[in-house]
Amino acid sequence: MAEPLPPRFDPGNIEEGWIQFWNENGCFSVDPDTVVDSGVDPYVIVIPPPNVTAVLHIGHSLNNTIQDVLIRWRRMQGRVALWVPGTDHAGIATQNMVEKQLAQENLSRGDLGRDDFEARVWDYVDKTGGRILEQLRTIGSSCDFDRTRFTLDSGLSDAVREVFVQLYEKDLVYRSEYIINWCPRCLTALANEEAESSEVEGKLYELKYPLAKEAWNAASEAHDRGVDTLGHLSDGGWYITLSTTRPETMLGDTAVAVNPKDRRYEGLVGANIDVPLTGRSITIVADDFVDPEFGSGVVKVTPAHDPNDFEIAQRAGLEMINIFTPEAKLNENVPEEFRGLSSSKGREKVLDSLRELDLLGRVSNHVHAVPHCYRCHTVVEPRLSLQWFVRMKPLAKPALEASRDGTITFTPDHWQKVYERWMEEIRDWCISRQLWWGHRIPVWYCDDCGETIVARKDPHDCEFCDSVNLTQDPDVLDTWFSSWLWPFSVFGWPQETTDLKAFYPTNDMVTAPEILFFWVARMVMAGYEFMGEAPFTRVYLHGTVRDKQGRKMSKSLGNGVDPMEVVDLFGADALRFTLISSSGVGGDIKLDHEDLGSSFSTGRNFANKLWNAGRFALMRLGDDEVKNILDVRGSLEVEDRWILSRLQQTVTEVTRGLDDFRFHEISDRLYHFIWGDFADWYLELVKARLTREDDASYHAARSTLVTVLDEILRLLHPIMPFVTSELWSQLPIPQNTEKSETLAVADWPQAQKDFVDEQAEMNLNQIQELVTQIRSLRKEYGVGEKIQVDLQISGARTALTELLIARPEILGKMARVGEIQVNAISKGSGADTVLKDGTEIVIPLGGVIDLAKECEKVRTEILRLELLVEGVRKKLSNEKFLSAAPVDVVEKERLKEDSFLQQLAVLKKKRSNLSDV
Repeated sequence: MAEPLPPRFDPGNIEEGWIQFWNENGCFSVDPDTVVDSGVDPYVIVIPPPNVTAVLHIGHSLNNTIQDVLIRWRRMQGRVALWVPGTDHAGIATQNMVEKQLAQENLSRGDLGRDDFEARVWDYVDKTGGRILEQLRTIGSSCDFDRTRFTLDSGLSDAVREVFVQLYEKDLVYRSEYIINWCPRCLTALANEEAESSEVEGKLYELKYPLAKEAWNAASEAHDRGVDTLGHLSDGGWYITLSTTRPETMLGDTAVAVNPKDRRYEGLVGANIDVPLTGRSITIVADDFVDPEFGSGVVKVTPAHDPNDFEIAQRAGLEMINIFTPEAKLNENVPEEFRGLSSSKGREKVLDSLRELDLLGRVSNHVHAVPHCYRCHTVVEPRLSLQWFVRMKPLAKPALEASRDGTITFTPDHWQKVYERWMEEIRDWCISRQLWWGHRIPVWYCDDCGETIVARKDPHDCEFCDSVNLTQDPDVLDTWFSSWLWPFSVFGWPQETTDLKAFYPTNDMVTAPEILFFWVARMVMAGYEFMGEAPFTRVYLHGTVRDKQGRKMSKSLGNGVDPMEVVDLFGADALRFTLISSSGVGGDIKLDHEDLGSSFSTGRNFANKLWNAGRFALMRLGDDEVKNILDVRGSLEVEDRWILSRLQQTVTEVTRGLDDFRFHEISDRLYHFIWGDFADWYLELVKARLTREDDASYHAARSTLVTVLDEILRLLHPIMPFVTSELWSQLPIPQNTEKSETLAVADWPQAQKDFVDEQAEMNLNQIQELVTQIRSLRKEYGVGEKIQVDLQISGARTALTELLIARPEILGKMARVGEIQVNAISKGSGADTVLKDGTEIVIPLGGVIDLAKECEKVRTEILRLELLVEGVRKKLSNEKFLSAAPVDVVEKERLKEDSFLQQLAVLKKKRSNLSDV
């Protein structure tokens, strides 16, 4: 017999050993030749690659636990299951980390130069990059770590370059001047999805723009028609009022626009107007984009710093004036007194100047959406810039159809509409970033002839004029440009590898909703464009981990939970079970970062309960050989048949729940089956039989116990791999069965219809109700736990009475019942109650308790309650109280009366029972 398990479960003593065992024995490694040669259908997940410099946070833990549950389950089902791990080079985030280090040394990347800076980042990545992968191992992730990929690996870099060139050759990649989202902190362009808008309390400013003299007559006529947005200046001229949230950008205005259908201004379109403070004159243009209901119905047009204004300028052929530096300071294109000011300081000075000229109108509070950088949360500046883009409409078409025709499904399903709406309204993707860390754009410019060269391999000379004077584009590609290729680049594409043939397409994608557009949608488009089919067929979007106030956990709020601290305190299984059991389909999870013991008590207590139940079972099983369950079918007692039947239902529900991503439901089912049915009931019912050595009932009990515990550990293993592996490794092997080397590769249970026994379930369910009611009556009447009572029962089903007569030890063990009298209830004989099916039970109390003392307690409590009822009724009959008191106070008094009356009814019945004894 193996060494007995310690009485106290200490996860720290077993977890590292199992991690090492799985790794050394290649439990999670997969051979692609096996898949290709046999034609089997593999199950494949590619990990959403975390940032290479990241540390595991609680959101990572949730995401990867869900993936691990799925991959372990499919592996046990016999599928060739592969989970590919890896990390993302995270251009902006990683470069920012290293630049912060340089700043502490009073250095900048410019001081180092590009090559030395890149070397510095690689050094940083080499030192910190493996940390999160080790942490994934610590929480039990069963990835094939030999396949770990990095988005800047040479193979993945080849894929990135191939994709860029292919798209360029199809005219789907182009370079153009366009309004982009610019982060003045990160000093790079951002894609639309990376500029996260949030509502802010701002101001709406009314500005007065003087009209040119030739427009005064038209202004006067409009004013006479009641257009109150026109007014007189002190010099006798006219002005027009317009509204803006950013008055400092007026320094870059090149037009003023009105809606062509707005009759207020029909005589002013085409007129000239002065831009205050600049000495420039611009034109009033008409454009359908202008909302006549917003402010005055007149808007300033700043094409270089607003995407909508840019579109107006394109239609009207307007000049574009860039007034900001990359750091969001006013540049040389503005009057001298404003140069060098930040956006906020520039706004203050512009407003002061306008106020002095009496050109500032009303200022009102205004809530509006302001975009912020998704990485550093700096306010994003719309900026005219020369950038590289991908035309997305052609790529989106098959990806949109895949959702509409059901090729790809989303769970929860409401995300399907969100995905489709985004695809329908998709805009071109800005893919160039003004960074040094990342995939360098594979474009060179000839310094002599000016031609652009896009190449798969670095060119040595110009293909147009043979010049060797080539300059590579300084920008890098958006980080997402490499990760959108992840489902096939990790398998060696563009090479036709065995891995690619075996493992693409993958099956499920598990991720968070916030990267549905950043990543998931783009992966679908890339899959269709470069592989001809979807990269996966099911997308599961889980919820967000929040604190008890509902706030998203973050460093800045200081409300995060460190998964490694949870593992150190309670073990990885406690972490995993708590997260999974809290994870309703797509629902958020709330944890108290200030009280980890409370937050993770469910997982910790369940792991302890399983350990104690498993340890007890293993100790009682002893060294004797265990018979196969099929060989003892004829000797199974009712509790054996009941637990085996309940097990079949559990297998069916857990398997179905896993397939439907219903992780909360399966964990709840397992929790109640293991804690309730197995530990609290079956183990208690079977204890005595495990001591009757070498009779049929003894062998049936041992076989049932091993069978049920074995399948419990298999069912729970995907969620709690460590404690289940440890217990399963100690479990004896029944006769004529084989056991896998480790639970991680053992077979998933199959429901056996032959073991479904409705009659046994009905009998045991009623036994449970009976025991529960007897325990309740004992407590209600003050019968001590060690005192044996008799039981009278009437009206029960024949099957139940026969069971009670044949197996009186069941109630003896579970409820301290001695003699059982069937259909023999004496009138007024003690504590009584009725079961759900009408069965009446009575516990005679004579000689069991001190009747006189109990009667006096009941009489005193009845008197107390009657006085309380009298007091409440006086209040409720008082008209003054009823008319003056708030409605909720009156309602509380009525509820009190109902409660007191209910308690009185129970006590009077109890007094009657006691008096009749």
